[in-house]
Amino acid sequence: MQGREVEGREVEGQMTTTDFGSATDMEGTEVAGTGVAGPPHATGVEATALKNVASGELGPWRAWASATGPADRAAAEDGVRRAYRLAGLPEPERVVWVGSPRAAVTMIREDLADRGASVRDTVRSAPWARQRRSLYAELGAAGWSAHWAATGGRLWDTTQALVDRIRTGVIEELAGRDTGKEAAEIRLLLLDAVLGQHDAPWLAAFAADDGPLDALAAVCRNAGWWWPYARVAVLSERPVALHRDEAGRLDHGDGPALAYPDGFALHAWRGMPVPAEFLAGLATLTPDRIRAEENAELRRVMLEYYGYDRYLTDSGARPLHQDETGTLWRIDLVDDEPVVMVEVLNSTPEPDGTRRTYWLRVPPSTRTARAGVAWTFGLAAEAYAPEAET
Repeated sequence: MQGREVEGREVEGQMTTTDFGSATDMEGTEVAGTGVAGPPHATGVEATALKNVASGELGPWRAWASATGPADRAAAEDGVRRAYRLAGLPEPERVVWVGSPRAAVTMIREDLADRGASVRDTVRSAPWARQRRSLYAELGAAGWSAHWAATGGRLWDTTQALVDRIRTGVIEELAGRDTGKEAAEIRLLLLDAVLGQHDAPWLAAFAADDGPLDALAAVCRNAGWWWPYARVAVLSERPVALHRDEAGRLDHGDGPALAYPDGFALHAWRGMPVPAEFLAGLATLTPDRIRAEENAELRRVMLEYYGYDRYLTDSGARPLHQDETGTLWRIDLVDDEPVVMVEVLNSTPEPDGTRRTYWLRVPPSTRTARAGVAWTFGLAAEAYAPEAET
């Protein structure tokens, strides 16, 4: 794992496929019966991990990482207390539940002066490091790379992107535009958290059936983020809603993309953070409202939501060029590159005899419909001469 210094402390969890190695970096063979590529002569933990992927064993970790709904508080608290004991620490005197990571940070700052020092390193980081060293020694560099790629690496990118977005959202809500002392304090408190369900990627690679990591896995299965201090443990509920697009990015046009039961929420469109009031206005969009939006990124979201074809029709746009391949349209936008699209008619009729119209977005430099259609096939205009369209 690689770390980086933030306000004098190392940020853990900055692991990437590059840090841990990729299965595609080395020549490999298929582990018998799995359909999963691995290094030659994969054995032991490594082969088991690859077989587990093929048999769906990674599925529960994926489900826990994105789980919504009420925490199982009894099971989560049991995991927390076991994690303390197995780390050689007294159990926390109190376990406090909150509705979200935002509420946890607020409570820790304002109401828990008696919490004692953070024991995160003892409860979470030390057993994590021991297990990683053990697996690395057993598997070697290539074997470890394949093991990570087949387990935690499959969950890492989307989960870590969500973690980063939650941290940013908490800082923005509690510190506003402040980038000084208050924001730094909140950032450090967020780094005291054990990520619960969002620790699923590395737990998928490391977790055992018993011991400290099993205790942490129990919290992962049953709760959100949590903060272990010497005398008090603070546990957060999981989200009540999570909406993502096919690429795993936060995405929802009709409300929060991520919402917690206490009202803490993040709004996003295809991964881009947007204000809640912006989303509320999408249902009443008009071409004039879209043209009046000064923020180019938000205007692009408006166009995607409204529909480029609908915008062309409703704004009275005129075609730039037309030939036997289709019609080229252009939308000029203030302080942004123009949107250029080719309207094409499917040559294959639908069962009812109608033909569907498709809109293909092409580079702004496109000047003819043929050039636009050819571009979608990776060809120059003069090279695009289909014998029969499908």
